[in-house]
Amino acid sequence: MELPEKIEDINEQLIREFGIATDNGKPMFRVVWAGDQLEHRLLSHTPEGMQMLQPKVMEVKKYAKFSQEVYVLERLVIVPIMHENEIPGSAQSYEPLHFFWSPKDKKILLPPKYMICKFIIDTMYAAMGRKSMAKYVDEMAKNPIQETAKRIAEIEEYLYGDESDLKLKTVTGEAVAYTGEPKIASTEENS
Repeated sequence: MELPEKIEDINEQLIREFGIATDNGKPMFRVVWAGDQLEHRLLSHTPEGMQMLQPKVMEVKKYAKFSQEVYVLERLVIVPIMHENEIPGSAQSYEPLHFFWSPKDKKILLPPKYMICKFIIDTMYAAMGRKSMAKYVDEMAKNPIQETAKRIAEIEEYLYGDESDLKLKTVTGEAVAYTGEPKIASTEENS
């Protein structure tokens, strides 16, 4: 079984590959635990739902709308002028790009992987027209069919795993059982 990557290692690789903001040194992309993220917001209601007479800036959990904790790939972005009053004192904000949970069931958390982060970021840049996905093709120039199949298999394994649980049952011994030596009647008994 493959060990999960350390978040610190993933974040270091993201800094090496995609850099930092030149004005404040913050990483352009990062992976964080959603429950640890706080932000200052201008709120008109208390956490209990009561309307305040005057809106007040309060520190709140950034991902409070999600019922469970999850790892998040975030991107550093400039806060649009129309939203500056919602997030006072902040010209930049980290916004979510990808939540590491199963596409079939959000209750199943997936461990973050650098390969997945890089693929998502490169795909986002390609869609924006800033970069092309050509470097993925160049890496596979020698054996494009085999390398493509291998990459797809890695991503499918990461996203879906072994849905039949046969692999896990084989590892734990549930799928294969040894019941002892076979009992075969001797030829003398049959005569």
